[in-house]
Amino acid sequence: MRSEVSSVGKVSPQHFRCQEPLTLQNGAVLPKYELVYETYGTLNDDKSNALLICHALSGHHHAAGVHADEDPKPGWWDACIGPGKAMDTNHFFIISLNNLGGCHGSTGPRSINPDTGKIYGPDFPNIVVRDWVRSQAALADHLDIKSFAAVVGGSLGGMQALQWAIDYPERVRACVAIASAAKLSAQNIAFNEIARQAISSDHDFANGRYADEGVNPDRGLGLARMIGHVTYLSDHGMGTKFGREIKSGDFDEADNVEFQVESYLNYQGQAFTRYFDANTYLLMTKALDHFDPARETGGDLVEALRGTTCKFLILSFSSDWRFSSQRSQEIVDALVKAKKNVASAVIESEHGHDSFLLPIERYTDALGTFLNRCLAEHSGADS
Repeated sequence: MRSEVSSVGKVSPQHFRCQEPLTLQNGAVLPKYELVYETYGTLNDDKSNALLICHALSGHHHAAGVHADEDPKPGWWDACIGPGKAMDTNHFFIISLNNLGGCHGSTGPRSINPDTGKIYGPDFPNIVVRDWVRSQAALADHLDIKSFAAVVGGSLGGMQALQWAIDYPERVRACVAIASAAKLSAQNIAFNEIARQAISSDHDFANGRYADEGVNPDRGLGLARMIGHVTYLSDHGMGTKFGREIKSGDFDEADNVEFQVESYLNYQGQAFTRYFDANTYLLMTKALDHFDPARETGGDLVEALRGTTCKFLILSFSSDWRFSSQRSQEIVDALVKAKKNVASAVIESEHGHDSFLLPIERYTDALGTFLNRCLAEHSGADS
């Protein structure tokens, strides 16, 4: 029986400052780097209940709880993290971090380049999913966590969870990939490129050196967010939420008519420019595009997953057309052919790709049941 559902309460970011150089997949070297992270719950004595959260494109370390009374906005996955929730902090010690290349405190384009003493900007090296996983493993080493009870992520976070299972099979007991894919479709890559073009064509982008110029590509970054946001929602969900309702103006006079959905998207775009970095957006979308673990096995995903040893949960949503259930089924089929332990479900939802952020009962029940069972089975095996 689940415990009472509540919030993790006030949380504070922590900092991991790694003084060891990190050689990236492209050969570039970060002489040192910093990761910002938060933790929720309590690590048990044998450190077997640690769970790693990997964030999506615009995510960050603040996944649950609140930072202060005057900042009451909860973390982006607060619906699923906390006492009695799907990722139950009564049982798990949960780590959520801001990835390398991010713009919420971890080393990225806004950081100072030690070689020049100036902001990296566009000179920050390209990052791929495998680089993120290696830096996350270094954080785990810092915390003396030898293996994770589970690595969990939605969208781009699910790709990281899959890479963890492939690269560190001895350190992952369960992999949960939600609304994700083994590689992007051509359509997805196209949407990302349109968003990047929106940013780079903004006059204030200044070839990525906007910070040096004292400007910001607000229009381009806002448009990129609007493009992305539309793809994260479903047609039915948008129709239910907005329909053809008018925000302002007069149809009869055809004067300055603004639909509710237009107002919503404009607000989302403008708000995004206040907390996200354009160079980070370019970096993150390129990492999305490049992810393909089967590239190293001649396009054979079964072979790419052959060395994994953990249990898998693959979840998708019926109305998600950006990361469709078909993409998740490709992962499931490959795992079955590789004779891996895999559970999967397609969750009915009208909310599109953003469904993974919401407290949909069948979704949270499936996630919570799987994670708690994994932890119980491990405890039973150790007893």
